[in-house]
Amino acid sequence: MTQPLELHPDRLFPQEPRALDIARRLYAVVGDKPIISPHGHTDPSWFADNDSFGNAAELLLTPDHYLFRMLFSQGISLDAIGVPRVNGGAAADPRACWRTFAGHYYLFRGTPSRLWLDWVFVNVFGMKVQLNAGTADEYFDAIGEALAQQEFLPRSLFERFNIEV
Repeated sequence: MTQPLELHPDRLFPQEPRALDIARRLYAVVGDKPIISPHGHTDPSWFADNDSFGNAAELLLTPDHYLFRMLFSQGISLDAIGVPRVNGGAAADPRACWRTFAGHYYLFRGTPSRLWLDWVFVNVFGMKVQLNAGTADEYFDAIGEALAQQEFLPRSLFERFNIEV
């Protein structure tokens, strides 16, 4: 069953009216400023090489230790979600890995990973329904089609998100 994927603009703000008003005013001032962060989850070679990502699992799942550690803690093998082995073991099928991830996406409810991924799904890839086992292929295909476009190359995304180094 599909459910709409909608992000409330105040989802990360306090709900007490005075604090909410302050949060909205502060965000209006800084929301479009460059991202300056000492912590990131991207490999610098992505931007240097500027090669396209092949699929959703390669971009969003296998490089993110928060995702695969949560899944592993719930009994999902690292092989099932395509985490590369140090010894160069066989890679799993990316679509099958994505399906495994989607089938367990409910585990991320209330986590920063879920907040971030839902934002990416809506604002970067234009998804309209929630990720789950039933929508896994829809997501995998839509994200794959987007990643084949010039505007989804790493440097293009870097510039689109107004990131500064």
